[in-house]
Amino acid sequence: MQKLTVGLIGNPNSGKTTLFNQLTGARQRVGNWAGVTVERKEGIFATTDHQVTLVDLPGTYSLTTISSQTSLDEQIACHYILSGDADMLINVVDASNLERNLYLTLQLLELGIPCVVALNMLDIAEKQQVRIDIDALAARLGCPVIPLVSTRGRGIEALKIALDRHQANSDLELVHYPQPLLREADLLAQQMSAQIPPRQRRWLGLQMLEGDIYSRAYAGDAADKLDIALANLSDEIDDPALHIADARYQTIAAICDAVSNTLTAEPSRFTAAMDKVILNRFLGLPIFLFVMYLMFCWRSTSAARCSRFSMPARSRSLCMAFNGWVTPCTSRTG
Repeated sequence: MQKLTVGLIGNPNSGKTTLFNQLTGARQRVGNWAGVTVERKEGIFATTDHQVTLVDLPGTYSLTTISSQTSLDEQIACHYILSGDADMLINVVDASNLERNLYLTLQLLELGIPCVVALNMLDIAEKQQVRIDIDALAARLGCPVIPLVSTRGRGIEALKIALDRHQANSDLELVHYPQPLLREADLLAQQMSAQIPPRQRRWLGLQMLEGDIYSRAYAGDAADKLDIALANLSDEIDDPALHIADARYQTIAAICDAVSNTLTAEPSRFTAAMDKVILNRFLGLPIFLFVMYLMFCWRSTSAARCSRFSMPARSRSLCMAFNGWVTPCTSRTG
């Protein structure tokens, strides 16, 4: 039986953890990613042809690292993917939020790493009257798309079969970027190590133009040429990051329009009714203020109760100090 290492990646709340548990069961190992306190989970499971090591990557909406302080999850995910440790990726996509989830999917596919899209939460999508043509989506993305309801275990066997058949993604040009951006990205790619695959070099070049800080550290000598590339673009494109994001979202909108009714689907009756009340131009603000008032009242009451419990003197004094700060605020709010 061959060994296969698979990275599991997706947006937060896409059902990624549930799928991880469904696949690996109790065969999990928990640690930390190197140099940070972010939890790293690995698990193993078997398909017909492979013993699979599944690595659960942090939930993230994109691979773009804007700040080393606030984009740690993106940094970890990007580092692991570019390290080459994974033979392929499972990208968990929330079917009920297809448009939002596909941004990360496009970035992964642009890297050229073999990928299977696990289209999860189809039961929720169906309740929202969202219909998705699975075959059409797979053709558009150029990779397998497996329908799933991970909470019920539906689609797990089909996903395992897709892993056994893992192959390179179709060589599609998914996103049509403005030519000046591609020109400068390719010039930056020429300055990078030849050990980096060509598609990943272009991707890193685009990431650098977008303002991604991690790609600069990964791109070697090309980072020194970034200012020149941005200067060359200044007369043609005023904001590279905006144009890159816009090109991706145009692609996402075109895909969603072609394979689903997600852009026109009616929300559930309950959601629509709640929206009419909460988002009402006259009632929205009073409802917001009332909810904030209730929150302050609850926090104030909770803080007051702290003094009744047996706790260290320092903790009790902090709790009482918080109560003293919240109570005047509550009084003024009322």
